[in-house]
Amino acid sequence: MREPKLLDYFLLTILALIWSSAFFNIKIATYSYGPVTIAFLRIFFGTIPVVALCLFKKIKIEAFSKDWYWFASIGLINLVIPFFLIAYGVQKVQSNLAAILMASTPLSATLLAHFFTENEKINFTKVLGVLIGFSGIVFLFSDNVLINEKNFLYAILILMGSTFYVIGGLLTIKISNKKNENVTASILIWATIFLFPITAYVEQPWNLNPSTESTISVIYLGVVATGLAWLLRFKILKNNGLVFQAQVAYLIPIFGVILGYVFLKELITSKVLIALVAVIIGIYLVKKSNKANISSE
Repeated sequence: MREPKLLDYFLLTILALIWSSAFFNIKIATYSYGPVTIAFLRIFFGTIPVVALCLFKKIKIEAFSKDWYWFASIGLINLVIPFFLIAYGVQKVQSNLAAILMASTPLSATLLAHFFTENEKINFTKVLGVLIGFSGIVFLFSDNVLINEKNFLYAILILMGSTFYVIGGLLTIKISNKKNENVTASILIWATIFLFPITAYVEQPWNLNPSTESTISVIYLGVVATGLAWLLRFKILKNNGLVFQAQVAYLIPIFGVILGYVFLKELITSKVLIALVAVIIGIYLVKKSNKANISSE
């Protein structure tokens, strides 16, 4: 793990922009496809360009090698399970509450990384940075947030989904000695294998008559928001660690609001600017804490 450089912040920003844009396309995709089919097609279309990249660069794909269980486990824990949990959770939970729950990822990442990694131990600066960033997101989305007996279990599903992303990240760090393209392709292949029979049984997508608009959105979700995004995610994980990568969860809703302004002419309020400042301060403090951890090794 290294101290984040300008390029690492740029990659984190690009990742946040890509995943922010996914929300628009998921909504469009739901006009024609069910949540399970969207999850399967997203991973399927994400697998194709990453496998093609491996073939072009002559990188061996180890999905079915002696280490297959690593890739299968990460594919299940980091993709299949959270996709299901979040897809079902958001059906009964307000979008602002869902944003706060998903933004809990850096909190769980900080705690789990302390116990399960060698060089991402908790210190005061890191905790302060994570809490300031999370406070910014809570401040942004806190209006009329309501958890009651009707949506409590669905809120738990979203929270569990965000935590599975962190656990999958921890497992990915264990194989960080392997090439990024190989890891991404192998994990996506296993996720596709897991999801195909489930999709066929639950939603029978061959009976659908999807619109061109929804299909384009699904392809975008696959190629860009899954294939390219997970290549970036694993690169950031490998170079900068779990807690730094998890900060993307703070940037996603901020960029979501900004994209809403650009494409939908939605108003950017002072709350957005205050939240953005809090997130930037939080990420800076996490960077500072990483520098302290690295220098003490």
